[in-house]
Amino acid sequence: MEVGSLPVELWRVILAYLPLADLGRCCQVCRAWRELVLSLDNTRWRQLCLCCPEFRHPNWPSKPHLEPPSWREALKQHALATRTWTQNEPEHQSTACLLLFRRRKDRKVWHVGPGFEFETLRGALGVAGPYDRLVLHPGVYEEQAEVALKVPVEMVGLGTLGQVTLLVCMEQQCPTARFCNLVFMPPWFSTVVYKTSWGHVQLDNCNFEGAQLQVRGPGTCQARFCSFSKGSSVHLLSVAFSLLDSCDFSGSDTASVTVEGSPVSEKNWACKYMAALARNLSSCGNNNSSPYRGIPTGRPSSDATVKKEHAVWEDWKRENGPEADDQGTVIEDGWSDGEDGENKEAGMTKNKFPPEYKIPCDNHGLAYLLQPRADGSLPSASSPNPPRTTPEPLTLQQELERDPDAQMFASSTLGCLVRRCLFRDGKGGVHMSNYGQARLEGNVFRCLNYAVRCIQNSIIVMLQNEVCECRASGVFMRLSAQGLIAENDIHSNGEAGLDIRKGANPIIVCNRIHSGFRSGVVVLGNGKGSLRSNQIYNNKEAGVYILFSGNPVVCGNHIFQGQAAGIAVNENGRGMVTENVIKENRWGGVDIRRGGDPILRNNFICHGYSDGIVVGERGRGLIEGNHVYCNKSCGVWVMSSSLPQLLGNYITHNWLYGVAVFCRKDPENIEAREGNWLAPDDSGDRRGVVEEDGREEQENLHEEGELFAWESDLDSEDERHAARRSISVALVESNCVSFNGAVGLFIKTSEPLNIYANLVNQNDGDGVSVLQSSHLTRLVANCIVANGRAGVTVKKDSRAELRSNGVYENKGHGINFTGSGQMVENDLVGNWNYGIQVSGSGDVKVLRNRIQPTLDSGISVLGPVKAVVTDNQLFQGHPYGKKSLLYLDPGNESCVLRNNSISSHNSSCTSVPPWVLENPPPRPPASSPSGLSSSQYPSRLGISMTNRISATVESGCHSGSMFCSIL
Repeated sequence: MEVGSLPVELWRVILAYLPLADLGRCCQVCRAWRELVLSLDNTRWRQLCLCCPEFRHPNWPSKPHLEPPSWREALKQHALATRTWTQNEPEHQSTACLLLFRRRKDRKVWHVGPGFEFETLRGALGVAGPYDRLVLHPGVYEEQAEVALKVPVEMVGLGTLGQVTLLVCMEQQCPTARFCNLVFMPPWFSTVVYKTSWGHVQLDNCNFEGAQLQVRGPGTCQARFCSFSKGSSVHLLSVAFSLLDSCDFSGSDTASVTVEGSPVSEKNWACKYMAALARNLSSCGNNNSSPYRGIPTGRPSSDATVKKEHAVWEDWKRENGPEADDQGTVIEDGWSDGEDGENKEAGMTKNKFPPEYKIPCDNHGLAYLLQPRADGSLPSASSPNPPRTTPEPLTLQQELERDPDAQMFASSTLGCLVRRCLFRDGKGGVHMSNYGQARLEGNVFRCLNYAVRCIQNSIIVMLQNEVCECRASGVFMRLSAQGLIAENDIHSNGEAGLDIRKGANPIIVCNRIHSGFRSGVVVLGNGKGSLRSNQIYNNKEAGVYILFSGNPVVCGNHIFQGQAAGIAVNENGRGMVTENVIKENRWGGVDIRRGGDPILRNNFICHGYSDGIVVGERGRGLIEGNHVYCNKSCGVWVMSSSLPQLLGNYITHNWLYGVAVFCRKDPENIEAREGNWLAPDDSGDRRGVVEEDGREEQENLHEEGELFAWESDLDSEDERHAARRSISVALVESNCVSFNGAVGLFIKTSEPLNIYANLVNQNDGDGVSVLQSSHLTRLVANCIVANGRAGVTVKKDSRAELRSNGVYENKGHGINFTGSGQMVENDLVGNWNYGIQVSGSGDVKVLRNRIQPTLDSGISVLGPVKAVVTDNQLFQGHPYGKKSLLYLDPGNESCVLRNNSISSHNSSCTSVPPWVLENPPPRPPASSPSGLSSSQYPSRLGISMTNRISATVESGCHSGSMFCSIL
């Protein structure tokens, strides 16, 4: 019979009446018939799959509204899975017809129920032979004592699920057994309804109500489409392999699934068959789509990312454009006091300095940072525009390729495999302890106290799960637990999305961790871990919170749109924070305080609504090679009593200061700086992040029966900190501080500070401003260029030392000095007002400087200042300049002027004088650190440079400059 003799539509109507066996026979007729039968996927195959009492919807229980890609394939997988329990018979060289159910001729079907062969379950089991089938008719079957299952049997409930109920406690003493379409309830004498210690049990489409399933290795379990409710649970002890597929867990009093003990080396016959089944199910899910279908992946496409970056860029231009200058900005303590309004106005009206009269100074030691690249583009230090793109997070495949440990975890199949299950409305999801192993794929954890708890050297692999609306943290890792947590959607949890403590060291990659009511990830109590390529956003507290000697690696993540800090490192927290994109957070991009001591390297910290980096009280850390830009407050905010090392960072285009060092808290923003806030929808006061975190974390420890015993068992030193040098003074070295809206470096501190080899250029305010510095602030080998006001301002009651700096083309004074200290061997060329203005009543030394002003004096000494001005070289600037190059207030009798050289234009000669800066060439010297790179992304400073200056920082001469041995 030809298929073409009738319309295809009519053939489909005819074939829709055939049962499953006849459809299989039709597929074997010819290729045309096979294609015709396969085309019935959404009709007959769907009907067969949904009408079978032993099966449920393929996407039950988490996504029953979504249809599978192929109903026929789903039915096939159902059928193959139901036959696992019969695979233990001896393998014979026989024909294909004997591969399954080799005892088919001997298998008997026994009917159990009122009016049938057996009225009790115990009676039927007493006469059943191996692999017989017991059909239980609707009713309740109760046994008053434990029932021993001594021969392999198949027990199937007749009718719909719920009509056959077993109130029994069974112990399996045979190699295999199968149960289908049954309801298990505990008898009066035990909550355990089924247990096995060496055989294999298969459960299909069963309900457990208030009961416990217990499997001990080398026994195994395969449960598919089962429901565990009213406190039911699965307890797996030292199992080599078990499979829980598409099960529903609800209303648990403890953990729904407990995995305890290391997998035994002895394996029963079912392990290899279940492993093959798991691979088939996984490959089927991967071909169709993620088993986590219906949950958005959250990783935006490249086009979406470009559009987002463009939108942020446009917002920045719109908010910070030329019209913003007319609005004015209120800044504490008046950073514009470096010069009065008259001087500023006069400076703005000056004629441009004729270039032929200006001494060349473009070949100073940091000039390479301002020079265009080979492709003609401008480096970050001299570009008027901030970076427009940021690195994208890696995919899971890329992470696995570069991390052998993650690859090993991803391929592991030992222990328990839990896939496509739904855990809801209970206390706990999966609990692992004592070297247990489990793999969780495509599950949904919802409305629990916690989703996953992994402790005591256990190993977990979590792939493509959804963890949401937990009342505490979503995932707990404790006591040296480890594993791989990848491509999960962790959101809307009451505490942290992931909580890592007590030596736990998981690999956390490519997850979405968002919308939490507290932090995204918390690492404390000597916890470790590697967080890479995650998207952490929209959490109410810090995206990543590190405290109490937590020491993770945080690399390549996107941390954005948080309601507090992007990353907070407090209470002696450590960590390696590298190559992350931290943007659009409400408070500081990174907040370090109270003993926090991280390594912060090569990150993009941008577009924040407050400061880029905050180093609060007693904060430490190595802050190196970061791009900090377009933040609405300061680029870096440093409090006194902190000891950070700022090395090789690009701090640009921030709305206020580039770097601000304060001796006290900002009274107007004290709550913001400390991490406190009042959300718009809050009706009352909210405690600070740090205070509340510390309080509630301690409560959590007590709730879980854990004490702070780990405090006496902390690592003394970590290998990742071995290369760092110890310092006793905060250090700002080799940074580019450019295009910020106020002062480049604002210093108001009661602590000493070393500022070395920085490029400070084109900031709207002063380049460097020192106010109320009771200890000595040292500025050595810096290049301070083209800032909107003075190059350097040192206010009254401040102490500062300026040595070997290049101060060029600033729109105010080169140096405005009203405090105490010394200016030694600096070059000042092309500044719009005085080269050096000294005033006040301090004690000042001006030694061996080379100065060429534009129109005003080179050195101006005003008031009763005690000054020593010796061995300076002064060059006339504009030929129309009429002021004396060296001006001394007539009323000043305490100033000493000695051996100063003054070079003026010869009125009778029209040629340009050949003045140059040589021996040495223009400062800063060319031996400045080479750590800063003019490439798009910052590079690491060499350890050799770090070691080279460490000795001078710690033991430099205190009578003079600490850096005299370098220069």
